Amino acid sequence: MIVEQIWTGNSGRNFFYMVACAETGEAVAIDPIDPPKCLAVAKDKGWDITRVFNTHEHADHIAGNDDVIAATGAKLIAPYNAGSRIPRVDEGVREGDHVKIGKTVDLEVIETPGHTPIHISLFGHNDEPHLLCGDTVFNAGVGHCHTGDPNVLYATFRDKIAKMPDGTRIYPGHDYISNNLQFTLDREPDNADAKALLADVEGQDPDAALVTTLGTERKVNTFMRLDSAGVVAGIKEKFPDLPDTPSDEDIFLSLRLLRNDW
Repeated sequence: MIVEQIWTGNSGRNFFYMVACAETGEAVAIDPIDPPKCLAVAKDKGWDITRVFNTHEHADHIAGNDDVIAATGAKLIAPYNAGSRIPRVDEGVREGDHVKIGKTVDLEVIETPGHTPIHISLFGHNDEPHLLCGDTVFNAGVGHCHTGDPNVLYATFRDKIAKMPDGTRIYPGHDYISNNLQFTLDREPDNADAKALLADVEGQDPDAALVTTLGTERKVNTFMRLDSAGVVAGIKEKFPDLPDTPSDEDIFLSLRLLRNDW
Protein backbone atom coordinates (compact mmCIF):
# COMPACT_ATOMS: atom_id res chain seq x y z
CA MET A 1 0.00 0.00 0.00
CA ILE A 2 1.37 3.38 -1.06
CA VAL A 3 0.19 6.72 0.39
CA GLU A 4 0.93 9.83 -1.68
CA GLN A 5 0.39 13.24 -0.07
CA ILE A 6 -0.16 15.93 -2.71
CA TRP A 7 0.20 19.64 -2.03
CA THR A 8 -2.13 21.91 -4.02
CA GLY A 9 -0.52 25.29 -3.38
CA ASN A 10 -3.98 26.87 -3.21
CA SER A 11 -5.08 29.63 -0.84
CA GLY A 12 -6.63 27.08 1.53
CA ARG A 13 -3.33 25.21 1.83
CA ASN A 14 -5.07 21.95 0.92
CA PHE A 15 -3.50 18.54 0.77
CA PHE A 16 -5.20 15.67 -1.01
CA TYR A 17 -4.16 12.04 -1.18
CA MET A 18 -3.85 9.02 -3.38
CA VAL A 19 -3.55 5.53 -1.94
CA ALA A 20 -2.42 2.86 -4.39
CA CYS A 21 -1.96 -0.89 -4.47
CA ALA A 22 1.69 -1.61 -5.18
CA GLU A 23 0.82 -4.88 -6.94
CA THR A 24 -2.00 -3.81 -9.28
CA GLY A 25 -1.56 -0.04 -9.61
CA GLU A 26 -5.19 0.59 -8.69
CA ALA A 27 -5.66 3.77 -6.65
CA VAL A 28 -8.21 5.78 -4.67
CA ALA A 29 -8.09 9.59 -4.83
CA ILE A 30 -9.10 11.15 -1.52
CA ASP A 31 -10.63 14.66 -1.64
CA PRO A 32 -8.91 15.38 -5.01
CA ILE A 33 -9.46 19.14 -5.07
CA ASP A 34 -6.87 19.68 -7.83
CA PRO A 35 -7.84 17.36 -10.72
CA PRO A 36 -4.92 18.25 -13.03
CA LYS A 37 -2.41 17.40 -10.29
CA CYS A 38 -4.33 14.26 -9.36
CA LEU A 39 -4.41 12.99 -12.94
CA ALA A 40 -0.78 13.96 -13.54
CA VAL A 41 0.39 12.02 -10.46
CA ALA A 42 -1.61 8.97 -11.55
CA LYS A 43 -0.13 9.12 -15.05
CA ASP A 44 3.41 9.59 -13.73
CA LYS A 45 3.09 6.68 -11.29
CA GLY A 46 1.23 4.42 -13.70
CA TRP A 47 -1.78 4.24 -11.41
CA ASP A 48 -5.40 3.59 -12.39
CA ILE A 49 -7.84 5.65 -10.30
CA THR A 50 -10.84 3.37 -9.70
CA ARG A 51 -12.35 5.19 -6.72
CA VAL A 52 -12.75 8.77 -5.52
CA PHE A 53 -13.37 9.17 -1.79
CA ASN A 54 -14.67 12.21 0.11
CA THR A 55 -14.11 12.68 3.83
CA HIS A 56 -16.82 15.36 4.07
CA GLU A 57 -18.89 17.79 2.09
CA HIS A 58 -16.96 21.07 2.04
CA ALA A 59 -16.29 22.50 -1.40
CA ASP A 60 -12.53 22.46 -0.95
CA HIS A 61 -12.74 18.67 -0.65
CA ILE A 62 -15.40 17.73 -3.24
CA ALA A 63 -15.05 20.31 -6.03
CA GLY A 64 -12.58 18.15 -7.96
CA ASN A 65 -14.78 15.04 -8.00
CA ASP A 66 -16.47 15.52 -11.35
CA ASP A 67 -13.33 16.17 -13.38
CA VAL A 68 -11.43 13.23 -11.90
CA ILE A 69 -14.41 10.90 -12.37
CA ALA A 70 -14.99 12.12 -15.94
CA ALA A 71 -11.36 11.40 -16.81
CA THR A 72 -11.13 7.99 -15.11
CA GLY A 73 -14.60 6.49 -14.77
CA ALA A 74 -13.98 6.10 -11.03
CA LYS A 75 -16.83 5.45 -8.60
CA LEU A 76 -17.51 8.00 -5.83
CA ILE A 77 -17.46 6.84 -2.20
CA ALA A 78 -18.67 9.18 0.57
CA PRO A 79 -20.36 9.15 3.99
CA TYR A 80 -23.59 7.15 3.93
CA ASN A 81 -25.49 10.13 5.36
CA ALA A 82 -24.17 12.72 2.90
CA GLY A 83 -27.57 13.12 1.22
CA SER A 84 -27.55 16.07 -1.17
CA ARG A 85 -24.42 17.52 0.44
CA ILE A 86 -22.22 15.47 -1.91
CA PRO A 87 -23.70 14.98 -5.40
CA ARG A 88 -23.73 11.71 -7.33
CA VAL A 89 -22.41 9.35 -4.65
CA ASP A 90 -22.12 5.76 -5.89
CA GLU A 91 -21.45 4.11 -2.54
CA GLY A 92 -22.15 5.34 0.99
CA VAL A 93 -19.95 4.02 3.79
CA ARG A 94 -20.19 4.05 7.57
CA GLU A 95 -18.27 3.06 10.70
CA GLY A 96 -16.57 -0.31 10.30
CA ASP A 97 -16.89 -0.56 6.52
CA HIS A 98 -13.73 -1.13 4.46
CA VAL A 99 -12.54 0.55 1.28
CA LYS A 100 -10.52 -2.03 -0.65
CA ILE A 101 -8.37 -1.17 -3.65
CA GLY A 102 -6.41 -3.76 -5.62
CA LYS A 103 -4.82 -6.57 -3.60
CA THR A 104 -3.12 -4.63 -0.80
CA VAL A 105 -5.22 -1.58 0.12
CA ASP A 106 -7.72 -2.11 2.94
CA LEU A 107 -8.84 1.09 4.66
CA GLU A 108 -11.26 0.98 7.58
CA VAL A 109 -13.93 3.67 7.71
CA ILE A 110 -14.03 5.60 10.99
CA GLU A 111 -16.84 8.07 11.59
CA THR A 112 -15.17 11.24 12.93
CA PRO A 113 -17.89 13.94 13.10
CA GLY A 114 -17.52 17.36 14.66
CA HIS A 115 -15.96 19.48 11.93
CA THR A 116 -19.14 18.58 10.05
CA PRO A 117 -21.91 16.16 11.07
CA ILE A 118 -21.03 13.57 8.39
CA HIS A 119 -17.21 13.58 8.50
CA ILE A 120 -15.41 10.25 8.11
CA SER A 121 -11.73 9.23 8.10
CA LEU A 122 -9.85 6.20 6.79
CA PHE A 123 -7.59 4.11 9.02
CA GLY A 124 -4.95 1.89 7.46
CA HIS A 125 -3.91 -1.13 9.51
CA ASN A 126 -0.39 -2.28 8.73
CA ASP A 127 3.10 -2.22 10.24
CA GLU A 128 2.93 1.58 10.06
CA PRO A 129 -0.73 2.50 10.68
CA HIS A 130 -2.02 5.71 9.21
CA LEU A 131 -5.08 7.96 9.44
CA LEU A 132 -6.34 9.89 6.43
CA CYS A 133 -8.35 12.31 8.49
CA GLY A 134 -9.62 15.19 6.33
CA ASP A 135 -10.33 18.14 8.61
CA THR A 136 -10.65 16.27 11.91
CA VAL A 137 -7.02 16.11 13.02
CA PHE A 138 -4.50 18.64 11.76
CA ASN A 139 -0.79 18.64 12.48
CA ALA A 140 -0.73 20.27 15.94
CA GLY A 141 -4.43 21.17 15.76
CA VAL A 142 -8.03 20.16 15.08
CA GLY A 143 -10.70 21.23 12.62
CA HIS A 144 -12.97 24.20 13.21
CA CYS A 145 -16.65 23.57 13.92
CA HIS A 146 -18.32 26.44 12.04
CA THR A 147 -20.61 23.94 10.28
CA GLY A 148 -20.31 21.28 12.95
CA ASP A 149 -20.36 20.87 16.73
CA PRO A 150 -17.35 21.19 19.05
CA ASN A 151 -18.97 18.90 21.63
CA VAL A 152 -19.21 16.20 18.96
CA LEU A 153 -15.61 16.84 17.89
CA TYR A 154 -14.48 16.39 21.50
CA ALA A 155 -16.33 13.05 21.64
CA THR A 156 -14.59 11.98 18.42
CA PHE A 157 -11.21 12.66 19.98
CA ARG A 158 -12.13 11.03 23.28
CA ASP A 159 -13.74 7.92 21.81
CA LYS A 160 -11.83 7.40 18.54
CA ILE A 161 -8.56 9.33 18.15
CA ALA A 162 -7.37 8.78 21.74
CA LYS A 163 -7.53 5.01 21.28
CA MET A 164 -5.29 4.90 18.20
CA PRO A 165 -1.63 3.89 18.61
CA ASP A 166 1.21 6.39 18.91
CA GLY A 167 2.74 5.21 15.66
CA THR A 168 -0.29 6.23 13.58
CA ARG A 169 0.82 8.56 10.79
CA ILE A 170 -1.42 11.62 10.36
CA TYR A 171 -2.50 12.76 6.89
CA PRO A 172 -4.64 15.93 7.25
CA GLY A 173 -6.56 17.95 4.68
CA HIS A 174 -4.54 21.15 5.13
CA ASP A 175 -1.08 22.39 6.01
CA TYR A 176 -1.60 24.53 9.11
CA ILE A 177 1.26 23.15 11.17
CA SER A 178 3.19 26.39 11.80
CA ASN A 179 0.16 28.38 12.97
CA ASN A 180 -1.04 25.47 15.07
CA LEU A 181 2.31 25.08 16.80
CA GLN A 182 2.32 28.81 17.54
CA PHE A 183 -1.10 28.38 19.14
CA THR A 184 0.26 25.52 21.25
CA LEU A 185 3.16 27.69 22.38
CA ASP A 186 0.77 30.51 23.24
CA ARG A 187 -0.87 28.02 25.62
CA GLU A 188 2.35 26.31 26.77
CA PRO A 189 5.33 28.64 26.24
CA ASP A 190 7.69 26.06 27.78
CA ASN A 191 6.64 23.16 25.52
CA ALA A 192 10.10 22.15 24.29
CA ASP A 193 8.74 19.61 21.79
CA ALA A 194 6.53 22.22 20.13
CA LYS A 195 9.41 24.71 20.01
CA ALA A 196 11.73 22.20 18.38
CA LEU A 197 9.13 21.07 15.86
CA LEU A 198 8.25 24.66 14.92
CA ALA A 199 11.92 25.36 14.22
CA ASP A 200 12.02 22.28 11.99
CA VAL A 201 8.91 23.03 9.93
CA GLU A 202 9.03 26.81 9.53
CA GLY A 203 9.70 27.39 5.86
CA GLN A 204 9.38 23.70 4.97
CA ASP A 205 8.58 22.74 1.38
CA PRO A 206 4.91 21.67 1.47
CA ASP A 207 5.62 19.32 -1.44
CA ALA A 208 7.74 17.37 1.02
CA ALA A 209 5.85 18.16 4.21
CA LEU A 210 6.59 16.50 7.52
CA VAL A 211 4.20 13.66 8.33
CA THR A 212 3.66 13.50 12.08
CA THR A 213 2.49 10.59 14.19
CA LEU A 214 -0.09 10.55 16.96
CA GLY A 215 2.79 10.10 19.37
CA THR A 216 4.20 13.44 18.25
CA GLU A 217 0.75 15.03 18.27
CA ARG A 218 0.27 14.04 21.88
CA LYS A 219 3.37 16.08 22.71
CA VAL A 220 2.68 19.20 20.60
CA ASN A 221 -1.06 19.37 19.86
CA THR A 222 -2.67 21.37 22.64
CA PHE A 223 -6.06 19.72 21.95
CA MET A 224 -4.46 16.42 22.97
CA ARG A 225 -2.84 17.87 26.09
CA LEU A 226 -5.95 18.45 28.16
CA ASP A 227 -4.27 17.26 31.36
CA SER A 228 -1.27 19.59 30.99
CA ALA A 229 -1.03 21.82 34.05
CA GLY A 230 0.05 24.73 31.86
CA VAL A 231 -2.85 24.31 29.46
CA VAL A 232 -5.36 24.01 32.31
CA ALA A 233 -3.99 27.04 34.16
CA GLY A 234 -4.06 29.18 31.03
CA ILE A 235 -7.62 28.17 30.20
CA LYS A 236 -8.81 28.93 33.74
CA GLU A 237 -7.23 32.38 33.45
CA LYS A 238 -8.96 33.02 30.11
CA PHE A 239 -12.30 31.58 31.26
CA PRO A 240 -12.64 32.41 35.00
CA ASP A 241 -16.21 31.09 35.14
CA LEU A 242 -15.03 27.50 34.63
CA PRO A 243 -15.16 25.15 37.63
CA ASP A 244 -12.12 24.98 39.88
CA THR A 245 -11.38 21.58 38.36
CA PRO A 246 -12.56 21.83 34.76
CA SER A 247 -13.28 18.63 32.86
CA ASP A 248 -11.34 17.56 29.79
CA GLU A 249 -14.36 18.56 27.72
CA ASP A 250 -14.38 22.04 29.33
CA ILE A 251 -10.72 22.47 28.37
CA PHE A 252 -11.20 21.18 24.81
CA LEU A 253 -14.21 23.42 24.15
CA SER A 254 -12.43 26.43 25.62
CA LEU A 255 -9.39 25.78 23.44
CA ARG A 256 -11.60 25.55 20.37
CA LEU A 257 -13.17 28.91 21.27
CA LEU A 258 -9.76 30.50 21.67
CA ARG A 259 -8.50 29.05 18.40
CA ASN A 260 -11.52 30.45 16.53
CA ASP A 261 -10.31 34.01 17.11
CA TRP A 262 -6.58 33.43 17.45
